Amino acid sequence: MNYKKLCFQVQDIAREAGSFIREEGKKITSSDIEIKSVASLVTYVDKTAETNIIDALKKTIPNSGFIAEEGTATHNNEKFKWIIDPLDGTTNFIHGITPHSVSIALMEDDEIVLGVVYEVGLNEMFYAWKNSLAFLNDDEIKVATANKSEDTLIATGFPYYDFNKIENYIDVLRFLMRNTRGLRRMGSAAVDLAYVAAGRFDAFYEHALHSWDVAAGVFIVQQAGGKVVDFNGGNNWLFGGEIIAVSENYFDEFYNIVNKHLGEK
Repeated sequence: MNYKKLCFQVQDIAREAGSFIREEGKKITSSDIEIKSVASLVTYVDKTAETNIIDALKKTIPNSGFIAEEGTATHNNEKFKWIIDPLDGTTNFIHGITPHSVSIALMEDDEIVLGVVYEVGLNEMFYAWKNSLAFLNDDEIKVATANKSEDTLIATGFPYYDFNKIENYIDVLRFLMRNTRGLRRMGSAAVDLAYVAAGRFDAFYEHALHSWDVAAGVFIVQQAGGKVVDFNGGNNWLFGGEIIAVSENYFDEFYNIVNKHLGEK
């Protein structure tokens, strides 16, 4: 498998999907919005973009499986599985704000081997493939170098359907508000992770996420020199619904902050 060649093919597919999303954003109206829950929305743009992405990816690796947010394709123990969020940040998109992104990852057996996150509004392509560095457009990116909270900028997302840990979540927010340079809630987990990879954020944490939210971004973070764990320091971040992504320099301190309030007791 030529992962580099495949990665550039996937970038073209993501860029084409992004162009579709960008153009449809000029036309979308309230009647196009479907409500999954109060804070979980979907439009024909999400669904059409996903179908287009899957149709294109099927040509790159025939007989591959798909794990996709809108459920337009399935998987069943295939060697290669694509993990896709066709429009991460739908609420931002509907309201005409950035970021919103296309996120595509490839798993070979149980290993992610390729990740692409395309931020549509700023036309920024984050990507990496197995054994590569991480890149933004044509430039190499690396995680940040800060090693103490007072020098960091932290990203997170707010729960929108699972509120079981909301009090603990607020405890973490309270600590970080007082002890860091600030918190940001961008509205696209894929972009948050890409920004950690690029050193724009020092760390990101969130719970109640899905595999398609994080798969590509996590891989890019790892290739950029970052570390990714769940709230208990394990590797159950892809399907376990909780994630910490952080630079190696800041890992110990940040992990302890999150684990203290959100880890299993």
